[in-house]
Amino acid sequence: MPKKPENALLYADGLRFSCKCCSHCCRYESGFVFLSENDVYGLAASLNIKNNEFISAFCRWIPVGNGLNQLSLKEKSNFDCVFWKININDRAKGGCSVYNSRPLQCRAFPFWSSMVNSRESWENAAEDCPGIGKGEFHSCDSRNNWLVRRESEPIISRKITENDKAGLVSGNSIISVCRA
Repeated sequence: MPKKPENALLYADGLRFSCKCCSHCCRYESGFVFLSENDVYGLAASLNIKNNEFISAFCRWIPVGNGLNQLSLKEKSNFDCVFWKININDRAKGGCSVYNSRPLQCRAFPFWSSMVNSRESWENAAEDCPGIGKGEFHSCDSRNNWLVRRESEPIISRKITENDKAGLVSGNSIISVCRA
């Protein structure tokens, strides 16, 4: 079960959020979009490529401590998500090129444990996201469903290898974790 938030009133009162399609959560700042096996399968299928090809082309291993790496999407040199695309007809607009098969982390935004565990965290997130605190009402059960789902679809992890330490990390090495 997800950890009980330190500020239960935040949950008891419910939270409002409606995506404004600003793409701020997908662009401008470095970050990680960690992937589960279901994410890899769905994204590879949507791109009509094999899992190992998807991982080699679009993923990277991130050291997270305790001798582990976790699988994350790559980002572009300007910090945009690798799947964020500019609309050629209107450069001010754009969006996710894999929206219908986007990872669980993206679908669950902003109902991440790091954002809903305190009012301060929620309000800090709202400074960058115009949809937080506005629009659709989300009950405690609705939000907890996202947290439980993350627990049921764990992020792909592996032990750090000598190749990782030498900077020779290959995306193909996940095949033993995520069947091709």
